[in-house]
Amino acid sequence: KMSCGGKKSYFAAAACIITLTSMVTLSYLRLQRLSHLPKIIQEGSRCRGKITNRTITPLKDNRTFIISPYFDDRESKVTRVIGIVHHEDVKQLYCWFCCQPDGKIYVSKAKIDVHSDRFGFPYGATDIVCLEPENCDPTHVSIHQSPHGNIDQLPRFEIKNRKAETFSVDFTVCISAMFGNYNNVLQFIQSVEMYKILGVQKVVIYKNNCSHLMEKVLRFYMEEGTVEVIPWPINSHLKVSSTWQFMQDGTHIGYYGQITALNDCIYRNMQRSKFVVLNDVDEIILPLKHPDWKTMMDSLQEQNPGTGVFLFENHIFPKTVSTHVFNISSWDTVPGVNILQHVHREPDRKDLINPRKMIIDPRKVIQTSVHSVLRAYGNSVNVPMDVALIYHCRVPHQGNLPRESLIRDTTLWRYNSSLIMNVNKVLYQTVL
Repeated sequence: KMSCGGKKSYFAAAACIITLTSMVTLSYLRLQRLSHLPKIIQEGSRCRGKITNRTITPLKDNRTFIISPYFDDRESKVTRVIGIVHHEDVKQLYCWFCCQPDGKIYVSKAKIDVHSDRFGFPYGATDIVCLEPENCDPTHVSIHQSPHGNIDQLPRFEIKNRKAETFSVDFTVCISAMFGNYNNVLQFIQSVEMYKILGVQKVVIYKNNCSHLMEKVLRFYMEEGTVEVIPWPINSHLKVSSTWQFMQDGTHIGYYGQITALNDCIYRNMQRSKFVVLNDVDEIILPLKHPDWKTMMDSLQEQNPGTGVFLFENHIFPKTVSTHVFNISSWDTVPGVNILQHVHREPDRKDLINPRKMIIDPRKVIQTSVHSVLRAYGNSVNVPMDVALIYHCRVPHQGNLPRESLIRDTTLWRYNSSLIMNVNKVLYQTVL
C-alpha cells in the first residue's frame, strides 16, 4: 500500500511540476511578446530626423549597420530591417516608428536575429525585426539602442515594400559585391547578354569598386534599364575579408558582406520580380532541356508544387583551357575572358559535393546564405544536372588535370550567334 501511495504522490508531484513549468513558460512568452509590443512614448510631435538614402548607415555604437527596412506581413505585421551587427556586442535595439498624421511616436523592442552563416566572423548579416503599431502604417523608422532619446537626432529610413505592386519583371539576377577594381569586361558583357537571352530583365549589382572601363559599361546598361547599381562601400565601415572563411586576421566580415547584400537584394525585389537569381557574374545557369529560364521554371514549378527554392549544380569550366573557335579579333583588345572559348568542364571530385546556386521565389524566402536558404516557407529542390547546370568560367579547381580528363560540353554554343551579335552591339557602343 505504501509503495502504491508513494507512486500516486510521485505522479501528482510530477503533474504539479509540469503544470507549473508550463504556466511559467507561457507567462514568460507572454511577457516576451508584450516587451516587443509597440508603446507610445510621445504624442503630437512631428516626425523629424534626417532621412538617409545611404546603402550602409552606421549607428552611434559603430557595432550596428543599417542597410534597409522592409515591410513584411507574411506572418504578422512587422518591419524587417536588413543590417549587419557584431554578434556578441549588440544586445538590444529599438525601432522608433512615427505615425502620421497624428504624430504619435511608438517604440518597439527589436528581435535581433543574426544569421547562422557567419563563418566565424564577428559581424554577420542580421534581421532586426520589430512589430508595427496596430493602427498605423508607418512610412519611416529609426533604429536606436535605447527606448529613450530625441527622435530629431536619429537618422530615419524609408520602409520599403509598403505598397503591394504587380511584378514588373520575371527574372532579376543579384550580383553581390563587385570588388577588387573589377575589370573582367568581356566576360561581364557576355554574362549579362546571356542572362538577357535566357529571359532576365534586371541585373542588380552591389558595387564596391571597379575599373574606369567597367564603369563605362555599367553606365551603358543602367541607361538601357538592364542594370541597377547599389553602392556598397562596406570597407569604409568594416575590415572586410575577400575570402568567405574567418582566418583570425582581424577582419570583421567575410567576402565583402556578400550574404547581407544577397538578403537585401531578395527583399528589394520581393514585390517587383517573380523570381530572383542568386549567382556570381562569372556564372550562368544553362538550361539543357529548355530554350530559356521561363519555360524551364514553368516546368520545374509544375513538377514541384509549393517549392520556393531551386538549386542548380555548379560546374567549373577552367579559363586556362581554351578552344580556338570564336576567336573574334575585335574582342582581343577588350580585357577579360571570352567564355565561348572555354567549353571543357572539370569532372566531379570524389567525396566532394558541387556547390549550388539558386533561383528563388522571393516571397517564400526569409533568410538566405550563398549556396542554400536558411529559412523559407516553401521546399527546396535540387535541380537534376540533365535539366540545367551552372556554367562557371574561372580559374580551375583541378588545375593538374590533363585536357583529356576534362569533359567537352558545348551547351553554351547553342546561343553563339545571338550572343556574338549582342556582345558586339554593346562593345561598339562602349569599349571599341
